[in-house]
Order: sequence, then structure tokens, then C-alpha cells
Amino acid sequence: AMSWNSRGLPFLPGYTFRDVTKSSFSRPQTLEYKNGHAVPRRPTVGIGQDPLVSELLAQQEISELLFETPEVTYGPCAQSPAEDFVPAYVNLDKKVLHFYAYFKENILYSPQEVYRIRPVDIYYYLENDSMCIVEPVVENSGLPQGKRIKRQRLPKNEYGACYQWKDLNLGMDLEVYGYKYRIVQCDAFTKEFMKNEGILLNDPEPMPVDPYSENPQPCYTKPSEIDRKHQFLTMDRKVLRFHALWEDADSLYGGTRPVTIQYYLVDDTVEIRAVHEPNSGRDPICVLMRRQKLPKKIKPNCVLEISFEEVDEYFSPEDFQVGQKMKLLGRLFLLYDCDGFTKEFYQKNYPEMDMKPIDIPDRLGVLQKVPPYNGFGSLEDSLQNCLSLIPKLPKKDVLRMLENNHKELRYSARLDSQNPDDNGRHFILSYFLSDDTISIFERPTRNSGIIGGKFLKKTRVPKPGSTVDKPEFYSPADFAIGATVEVFSHRFVLTDADHYVLAYLEANSSQVPCQTLESLRQKLGVNRMRPGTLAHFGIF
Repeated sequence: AMSWNSRGLPFLPGYTFRDVTKSSFSRPQTLEYKNGHAVPRRPTVGIGQDPLVSELLAQQEISELLFETPEVTYGPCAQSPAEDFVPAYVNLDKKVLHFYAYFKENILYSPQEVYRIRPVDIYYYLENDSMCIVEPVVENSGLPQGKRIKRQRLPKNEYGACYQWKDLNLGMDLEVYGYKYRIVQCDAFTKEFMKNEGILLNDPEPMPVDPYSENPQPCYTKPSEIDRKHQFLTMDRKVLRFHALWEDADSLYGGTRPVTIQYYLVDDTVEIRAVHEPNSGRDPICVLMRRQKLPKKIKPNCVLEISFEEVDEYFSPEDFQVGQKMKLLGRLFLLYDCDGFTKEFYQKNYPEMDMKPIDIPDRLGVLQKVPPYNGFGSLEDSLQNCLSLIPKLPKKDVLRMLENNHKELRYSARLDSQNPDDNGRHFILSYFLSDDTISIFERPTRNSGIIGGKFLKKTRVPKPGSTVDKPEFYSPADFAIGATVEVFSHRFVLTDADHYVLAYLEANSSQVPCQTLESLRQKLGVNRMRPGTLAHFGIF
């Protein structure tokens, strides 16, 4: 049948018609087998179809089939796993570009200088493209220095654009808020970063020298006595510190008191501070004499305060000699030592003076004796009352307590008593390795008439015959099977022990006598479930 498109009508909407005579709607087969291989089938040219169009369609189908053949035959290609996405603020965190720059500050009213060179550090934070400018602080410069511009995004122009890291380079002027900063150098990380990003840095420039610092200042062969500015700039925060004894034995309730004499080189003033000693009975007064200039000789005057015209000479560093006595405001002091800076100062400026410390006699005389133990509380707690007015808790071996926490050695014991009613009483003696304390527990016995329970709480038990001041306490080496343990006038005979006791003592055999280990091995190796043992009681 002739196709409707063969009428020569234009291929436009309204000019095409559906073939009402078409009765087969099956899809054509695109593959055929040749020599045992599946190859694309070239479509045949239909009646009224242009052979050129049919040839182009066939070539397009063939190219698509050829392109998809490897995937159909061999399956999809193995793709590399996708890398984890890392945000920019994480990848660039704590990565900062560091540039060295300077700016010129014009000086209007100074005959000595026209401008100043003030170096600054420019930090560019890659995390959020923010910048900050910091000027290094120069001591005693008299200029407000430090952070000039806090961290922020700096504007580049009046249109709202901000500076980026691509805009920074060496040998350029960075204009920020009316100031021009000349970038001259950068650090190694900045150079490596710019090189990796493909930016070529310019040659670095030398940092110019400030003209005021370059001009020679007037110098003197001998320092002027009135040059207080030079003394302030060179001697600020430099102090000579001497350790001395104030000999005040002639006054009421006087004696020898330790003090510290401090000589301030910045203004030649002297200050005397008291060294507070615990339990001295004196008020904790720090300053005995306020900081002031001390005259060597005081003329008699009816006025308490003296003027500078009335003083001929003040104390200087030459007057302080270790090992000698000196009188300050009528009080006698013995200098016996000084600190390291003072020794270096005298060795450099006064090499003829020997600042070797001297041995001082015992200022306390007879040492305070500790009173005998009265029996109340533990020995360590009672000793704290003698050492301080406000007693503190005695220090404990925390490391030992942590290592031996919940570790205890348990023994079975009976009471060695003349009373026949105590024959059937059974006790468990526990030794705690964390603090060397002992506790005793009595197991209740039916129809005995004795209430069982805690017989002795955790406490340290001294051995019989030890003194009160220097007690000797029980240890695991003393607990052998059959040994008698005297606990506050009660005698206990050890009859059995836990298997953990033998394992612990064998691990620490160097600290345990052989008799103790042998008694435990014989007891635990021969009879393990004998009535009356700890295992028989069902405790372990």
C-alpha cells in the first residue's frame, strides 16, 4: 500500500495522516545471527521511504549498538568508590596565610623625624576569607600597638567586594581603611600554598629601617645622674633580692626574724618584707617597710618627714654586701644570701664584691617537740593538731589505694580465751591491702546466746610491745596459720585462709617469711573442705 507521506505534502502539523490500513503492530527484530555471532540487522527500505534517511538511521543504530556491546557482553565496568565529601571549612581549618608588611606614619610636629616605619603582620584565614592585621608590641615604645584590625572580611572597593587570597602578593600595596600596607615577605607555608595554586609570587623586598632608630642617638661615656628616662628604660622590673635576718633581740618580745630586702634598680628604692612562719604567734604582716628611698644618714630634725635637700646620700647597690650587717632606719639586718639575678648583677657590675652566701646559726634554738600520743583518733590525725592551728587531713597513698582497691586477705580465726563459752565462736579476719587496716567479723552460731556480726571495724592494729609514738602495725607477713594475733587485748588464733592469700603471698614472696608461706601451703594443700574452714562456711 502506498504511504500517506508519498503524496508530496509538507511535513507539518495538520498535513500528516495515520495509516488506517496498517494491521501489524509488532516491533521488528534488530539482531540476526551470522556465523554464530549476533550482529545488528540493517533495516530494509520500505515502500516510499527515502534510502538516504534509512541508511543514516541504520548507521546510528549500529554505532549505538557497537558502543553498548562491551557493557552488554562483559557487564558494567568497575567504578572507583567515590571519595568522601569534605567541606571547605573543615579542609581549610587552621590554615592561615602570613604576610609581613609595613606602613608609613607621618610625623607632623617633630624636628627629629618626618615619618615612622611601623611593621605589621597580616593574617589571611582561608576558612572564611577573613583577615586581621597585628602590629608586634615593642617594649617601652610609647605607641599603642597590638591588634590594629580585628579579624573580619576587609573591603576591597566601594562596590562591596572583599579581598581574596588571589589578590595578595609580594611587593604590592594593600589599602585598608585609609592605610596603605606594603607587603614585603611571607612565610614558607604561604609560599607553598601560592605555588600549588599556580600564583607566581614577586620577589621579596627588604623591610625598611625606621629613620629614628637609624640615626645615632647622643651617648655619654658616663651616665648622667639626672637621666631618669634611661634608667627607667634599662632597669624597669629589675630587682635585687637579699635574704636577711632582722636582729631585734633588744626589744620586748623580740628576737631574730627572717626578712627579704628588695632593692628596685629603676628608682633606687628599698622595700623590706617579712617572711611569715607558721605557728610563730605573729600576725601575717607582709610589708615591714614600704617602698621608699633610704638615706644613709639622717640629720636630727623636729619634723618627721625629711626633704631631699636634707639628705646627702641614699643607699645604692654598693652598700649591700652578703655576709655583713647593715643598719636601715635604725634597725640592724644581717644579709646571708641573695637570688640568682642579684649574683649575676654584682658579678657583671661589681666584680670586686663577693656575694657568696654564709651559714646562719639556728634561729629557732630548740626545735618544737611533738607531745606524746594521747590515744584519741589515729596517730596521723593527732599529729596534724601539732603542726597547724587548723589541722588538715593527713595525706594518703592514692596510687596504692587505686591499685589495691577491693583487694583483701581473709583468714579464719578462733578466740583464744579462758572462758569455755568462747570455744564455739568463729571469726573472719580481713586484711585490706589498700590501707593496711583490719576488720573482724563473727559468724552467728545457733543457740549460742552470742549475737554475731561486726566485731571490729576497719582500723590499723598495732603489734603488742610497740611504742605509742612509733607503733608497728600488723602486715600479711605476720599472718601464718597457727599464729596468734593480739587485737586490742583480744587474742585470735588463725586456723585457715583463703586461696587468694596463698596466691598473693607467693607473688610477693620476697617480702614474706618462708615459715608463713610453708604454713599456708600445708594447710591449703592437705585439707580444703575441713569443717570450720572458710570454704566450709560457704563464704568463698
